[in-house]
Amino acid sequence: MLIYLVLLINAFCAVVPWLTRRHQAMGAVNIAGHLAAFVLVLVQIAVLGAPGRLDSYFCADALSLFFIFTIATVNLAAALYSKDYIAGEVGEGLIGEGTAKLYYSLFNIFTLSMFLVTLVENLGLMWVCVEMTTLASAFLVGFHTTKKAIEAAWKYVIICSVGLVLALIGVILFYYALNTGTGAKTLNWHDMLLHAGNLDPHIVKIAFIFILVGYGTKAGLAPMHSWLPDAHSQALTPISALLSCVLLKTSVYAILRFMVITNKAVGVSYAADLALLFGIISLGVSAAFILVQKDIKRLLAYSSVEHIGIIFVGIGIAGPAGTFGALYHVFNHAVTKALMFFAAGSVAKKYGTHNMRNIRGVIAAMPFTGTFLLFGVFALGGLPPFSIFMSELTILSGAFVQGRYLISGLFMFFLAVIFGALVHHFSGILFEKKPKEIAAESEPMATKTAFIMLGGFMLALGLGIPAFMVKLLHAAVNILTGI
Repeated sequence: MLIYLVLLINAFCAVVPWLTRRHQAMGAVNIAGHLAAFVLVLVQIAVLGAPGRLDSYFCADALSLFFIFTIATVNLAAALYSKDYIAGEVGEGLIGEGTAKLYYSLFNIFTLSMFLVTLVENLGLMWVCVEMTTLASAFLVGFHTTKKAIEAAWKYVIICSVGLVLALIGVILFYYALNTGTGAKTLNWHDMLLHAGNLDPHIVKIAFIFILVGYGTKAGLAPMHSWLPDAHSQALTPISALLSCVLLKTSVYAILRFMVITNKAVGVSYAADLALLFGIISLGVSAAFILVQKDIKRLLAYSSVEHIGIIFVGIGIAGPAGTFGALYHVFNHAVTKALMFFAAGSVAKKYGTHNMRNIRGVIAAMPFTGTFLLFGVFALGGLPPFSIFMSELTILSGAFVQGRYLISGLFMFFLAVIFGALVHHFSGILFEKKPKEIAAESEPMATKTAFIMLGGFMLALGLGIPAFMVKLLHAAVNILTGI
């Protein structure tokens, strides 16, 4: 099966760095491996379709494949960006060849663990894989071993581990509800879904709260998001993109799996209302913090809290339109935010600071990056013709169809505030006079390729969704809505 090859490629790319001494070769192999994985996933989706259960351990239904496609896309972009980024770190003497080996190995252990989260059939093993993503990425957050980086890594590990302990309690309670209700002893998702109607609704309600708060901590839902700004701002730029664009989404995926069981056991409104509540809180909190940010990477981190909130608003609205919009937004945010993190990382390295007040005239200093940064700001703010506009519009239309006018009003208000804040912050960064000591320069080819690839997705999906992706999204929506 092609899915097994994707896992093997990631495992192979984790070993290759220890077989060569040249970081350029490591970067090239990493790009080739993730390009192959992306093509295999694309072929699986567009040509072969979702195979369903692969064996007793793995399942690749439409929901799994959609998240796998999102992960594979961002992985490829991050691999492209990493090549010149790590070469620059080695060239500046910030890291050595041995440290570059460690980076590429951890990079692929991290990507492999995210793929596994979306593929394992057993919900207990899924929890183990989510914990594996924490351990692998924690070393990448504290990679430079500065005081701030190590502090951010420890904060990340401690807060997310507490969240995952709560999630584990939720998993245990779901197992207890299944065992007492039916006598079955399994954590396989399909088996639990089959018996969901026989579960004790009171236990399920308590269990889902543990799941939502536990995995929601890792997903960056407010108010459990406090680790996220520090980790994103201190991690290496390619890792910041992976953390924001796909790591958070693997925890969203875990919540969705339990939400389907909860819906069948206690009805749709219970889990949907909780998702809607946390989604609106996340939008409000992120709007307040984005307004006052000075650090460019912390601003993008709070933007991630915003967009996780948007996804949960769509999930909470429920129905085909809200759910479709939420899943569509998962991918749209992933490609847009990856581009923004790459652009912000390049700008911060060029100017030697993350402080937005000291970054001016990026369009003049870095024309290619500055142009894509400008497009990224408009896309992230939800303007047409970019893809985020379409997914936000779909969610909003779902809210209006259901008569949720208060939710719609709050949704539009917070989005307007955040768009205004983005324009305020980035207008100076992009258009004010460039400092004399900053010389104009061109970006490396691999970096340009990553920008073009992500920018192409941003624009193309704003103009229309390919037929294979529409089919995949509708099949994933059917899984979540129980159709």
